[in-house]
Amino acid sequence: MPSTPNCADGARRARAFGLACGRLTPGPRNAITDVAGVRVGHVTLNEGAIQTGVTAILPHAGNLYRDKPVAAAEVLNGFGKSVGLMQVEELGTLETPILLTNTLSVGTASTALVRHAIAANPDIGRSTATVNPVVMECNDGPLNDIQALAVTEAHAAAALAAALSEPDGAEVAVGSVGAGRGMSCFGFKGGIGTSSRRLKLDGKRHHLGVLVLANFGRPGELRLPDGRRIAVPEKDDAPEKGSVIVIAATDVPLDHRQLRRVIRRAGVGLARVGSFWGHGSGDIALGFTTANRVDHDGRDDIVVLRMLNERRIDSLFEAMADATQEAVLDALAAATPVVGRDGATRPCLSDLLISGSIP
Repeated sequence: MPSTPNCADGARRARAFGLACGRLTPGPRNAITDVAGVRVGHVTLNEGAIQTGVTAILPHAGNLYRDKPVAAAEVLNGFGKSVGLMQVEELGTLETPILLTNTLSVGTASTALVRHAIAANPDIGRSTATVNPVVMECNDGPLNDIQALAVTEAHAAAALAAALSEPDGAEVAVGSVGAGRGMSCFGFKGGIGTSSRRLKLDGKRHHLGVLVLANFGRPGELRLPDGRRIAVPEKDDAPEKGSVIVIAATDVPLDHRQLRRVIRRAGVGLARVGSFWGHGSGDIALGFTTANRVDHDGRDDIVVLRMLNERRIDSLFEAMADATQEAVLDALAAATPVVGRDGATRPCLSDLLISGSIP
């Protein structure tokens, strides 16, 4: 049956195990929702061989089609089946929520986003432009019966509704939830992770937050912040053929070009945990700022967008690298056991961390 967790278990997050990354201070929830207005909702499918789900990220709770956040995408390795990235890169905006799910459910989730947009904007495709749904994916086939096509439009709509129902600044459920239910990472159980960093610019507090769908990494290559290299308890020679989706949100005013520069630093965080972006991995970052928006119905010939002084951008580069690294470790630390298709399972990193058996 679908379930929708509404909070995180702080005892199982990365920092509870001493896996803090970098020198910058995290936001109050150490989550993407430290960026005001951002909301996250999950629907988790947990029934026998069906171990999958949908995760929804809302940049704000308003009408995204008419009030579009500036956005950018960066493909580190393009072995993926995402929808909507081409227009994000061409126009530099988001006009729907972001949905994460398994690879073969991208089309279903995309249709759900189109219906969601049309319900709020009946003029779509008739008296105004069509809509660009954004759906990103990882392959959970080793644990989930992905051929069952179990994710429905109703599940996607429920994830959107769950996100909309969350109060501003809510905790984010992490681990084996939503789209992360059937994911694997470095041979361990993977899933959803999140982290954030606090920044001060012109004397005002800002945040950059990251959410990852972690389903990547060659077994035996995981590295902790202190440099220890961690292998799964049983030998696993599987090649690197997973994926990782990195979603970044900030309230710092950036233009499209600056956002792309910032989210490119997700690759630094992924490399720190042991990834080399293998041939079969879809490693993709997408970022948006809540501080710059484009009015769909604007009539002015010239519009004004604020941007960061480029000499201050290193602070965001550092925040992006550190938050991505910690978000991956967060997914691993929070992941709970899943028994899926044909009895397949993955060990949980938390078991090694709790037992103290990591050399």
